[in-house]
Amino acid sequence: MRLSILCLLTGVLAACESAPSTHSYAPGIETAATPDAFAAPPSSVSVAAPAGMVLVPGGVTQIGSAEGLDAEKPVIWARIAPFFIDASPVTVAQFRAFVQATGYKTQAETFGDGGVFSEENRGWTLVKGACWHHPQGPDAPPAPDNHPVTQVSWNDANAYAIWAKKRLPSELEWEHAARNGRNDQTLYPFGNDLVENGKPRANTWNGIFPEKNANTDGFRTTSPVGYFGKTPLGLTDMTGNVWEWCADWRMNYGDLVAGKPAPTTGDEKAMRGGSFLCEPSWCHGYRVSGRSFSTPETGLMHVGFRCVRSVQ
Repeated sequence: MRLSILCLLTGVLAACESAPSTHSYAPGIETAATPDAFAAPPSSVSVAAPAGMVLVPGGVTQIGSAEGLDAEKPVIWARIAPFFIDASPVTVAQFRAFVQATGYKTQAETFGDGGVFSEENRGWTLVKGACWHHPQGPDAPPAPDNHPVTQVSWNDANAYAIWAKKRLPSELEWEHAARNGRNDQTLYPFGNDLVENGKPRANTWNGIFPEKNANTDGFRTTSPVGYFGKTPLGLTDMTGNVWEWCADWRMNYGDLVAGKPAPTTGDEKAMRGGSFLCEPSWCHGYRVSGRSFSTPETGLMHVGFRCVRSVQ
């Protein structure tokens, strides 16, 4: 009898040891090395999204790409609860409302300059006076109200999110939304082709960066949000236009697979989505799995953000 019990316990322990493990990443998010590690998908919800937001259904999603850059490897899997996400990046007009309501001063305004890329000089420079309402400097035209706000640091974006009673998305939530909440395996949220029927689907660099910008999509810098249409989930500008700040500190997917917790400090914050400066010969960052990073106080003319809200 004792031998039978011992054998039974040994079998149970062996089964437990061989079962794939999951790890908590953040509230509502678990990660694992394989999709079969999750016992069940998140419960579905049917609730109206707040104005200007879209409901992202919960699901199990591949994060990263085996064919991508080193930062996109190894591929991991995430079980993500439903959440709401802004349909478009935060616009200049929306950010102005925040500034007028709170008197907030961005870090670019405090520093007195912001990062601007010059096509003529083919490089980046700090331009005095460049800020959210004049992202290329005071001598350039002001940012149109319906374009995504730029020259906002991660700290600025987070301050706006708190004011709006929202938060910045985690990288895993952002990629889940870019995969349309159903683990689509296309290069971009809308498919594998950046141009369809002769029409561009996103605002990116056209030509060879930085030598030539053919500008075939009609925009040398930002474009109006929504100009290039929506993803199947109903989101705009998930490909190109501006990089979007995410909540996370820079982290390695391999660490998540190993069960290490998400970092709570670091030097750089994550960004997703690519921008109008991205071009595949040097930066194919507007792919669904593309990633970039920058310090949280940095303001740049091609970086903005959108917000999310948890489903209560």
